[in-house]
Amino acid sequence: EQAKKIMGNNFIGPSELKKISFKLNITDPYVRKIPSIPFADNILKKIARDYILILGLPSVKDGTKLTINNMRLFFGFDPAEKDPCFYNQDWYLREKFAKDVFLKFKWYLIKKTVVKSSRGKNPEEIEKGLPSDRSFPPAVLTAFTFFSYYLLNGEILWRNDFMWCSDKDENGDRIYVGRYIDPKKINKNGFNIHRHLSIRPCYGLAPQII
Repeated sequence: EQAKKIMGNNFIGPSELKKISFKLNITDPYVRKIPSIPFADNILKKIARDYILILGLPSVKDGTKLTINNMRLFFGFDPAEKDPCFYNQDWYLREKFAKDVFLKFKWYLIKKTVVKSSRGKNPEEIEKGLPSDRSFPPAVLTAFTFFSYYLLNGEILWRNDFMWCSDKDENGDRIYVGRYIDPKKINKNGFNIHRHLSIRPCYGLAPQII
């Protein structure tokens, strides 16, 4: 109750998740003992406006793991049929981070916006400068937070921005997500999941002579 009072709308706990359980396709959080919040009140007070405190859930209603693929199966990828939804892409369906990775039943803190000083920098450079108590979030956490927050507050997180994740695909390329709305209005609405192609020896120049 104290954390909820501090965080306001940026608090997504068991009561909030139960409220949207039908729309989120999740089980009742109260079927388990709710874990204690590991973050001190003074820390929460400092970041209450900029971060979301959310209780992660490991499974969906049918008992299977709450993975990106399961969320995509439920929300779909056509905004004309269901909004919010995922962006229409399927390259990641067989990737481990999408089909196997799921959240633990614990509390997470994730920032609502992209850090301004990180814009335009490659993830390796950003990672080197991260404090010991900060890290890239897993993609499944960003998706779960996005849909939960949207359903509760009607607000689109990372509306026009992409954000780096801790996951990599089978080739070692970094995953980035977000940008629900294309500011250029070229692509349809949807929660995007992409990979940042790393430069490898197979990339090179075959020049022409002019």
